[in-house]
Amino acid sequence: MKPKLIVHGGAWDIPDQFVDDHVAGVKTAIEQVFPLLEQGCSALDAVEKAVNILEADPTFDAGRGAFLNAQGNIELDAFIMDGKALDFGSVAGVANLLHPVSLARHVMRADDFRFLVADGALQFARECGMQEIDPKELLTERELSFYHQIKSDTSFKTVDAFSGDPQPSDTVGAVALDQYGNLACATSTGGTPRKHPGRVGDCPVIGSGGYADNLLGAASSTGYGESLMRVMLCRTACDNLTQHNAMNAAIGAIDYLHRRVEGYGGVIMISPQGEYGFAHNTPRMAYAFADEGGKTHAAIQITDN
Repeated sequence: MKPKLIVHGGAWDIPDQFVDDHVAGVKTAIEQVFPLLEQGCSALDAVEKAVNILEADPTFDAGRGAFLNAQGNIELDAFIMDGKALDFGSVAGVANLLHPVSLARHVMRADDFRFLVADGALQFARECGMQEIDPKELLTERELSFYHQIKSDTSFKTVDAFSGDPQPSDTVGAVALDQYGNLACATSTGGTPRKHPGRVGDCPVIGSGGYADNLLGAASSTGYGESLMRVMLCRTACDNLTQHNAMNAAIGAIDYLHRRVEGYGGVIMISPQGEYGFAHNTPRMAYAFADEGGKTHAAIQITDN
């Protein structure tokens, strides 16, 4: 199989001043990881590595640069899935790891569980020898300023971030197809601005924040999680591949999201045949992919929806 790799850097109202950083971030992830796929890297390793790059980039709401919850704390969620084994790992409410998606990868290897949260997830991270960092190292001035702007605004609701004054984007994700024909996906997020402590969105929920099945396809989502979960956006997109090409499968999933629950978000995907699909109904979505010749295409996709 010809390897394929696509990543997203969130679907949201990405402000003009952050566009260049978003494009550069997703482009870097492709340029650094796609050559590894061409050298024989597995799809599972590729999506973890790509998301690691995006988690370390303060541009995005994942790892460094995450939104603050209502108490001014960071809580990170992540998901990874192997389309060959139909196996996954999920973590939620992690406070002091730069790469929660790597913890999700460890969870996927565990004997007795596939989803860990909060203190239990942190305990397991220690057992796996992962490096803890001060949560302050994940905080950016941009997010601290935004938090102070909205923390006492009783009229602010998370969904408001999809309209009105533009805000930085949410969530990062990657989908890969390796030369052996295996698919994988990974998604990582800091959640929504001023979220209730303990709130978990779509990102770590199988079928919603991500899904991978060698027989169906693989996808990673971004957007307003409470809506994405209601339609299991990524599984819906993959199911669409039984009747449509990848681009139309993605478009159809986003159409269903909005038509059925008035939801907003975006999705990227790869079919078992290596077709790319991507769609969103938020004003903008950051994405990048490698074409047949290995050239990177990175952009902010704009919609009038």
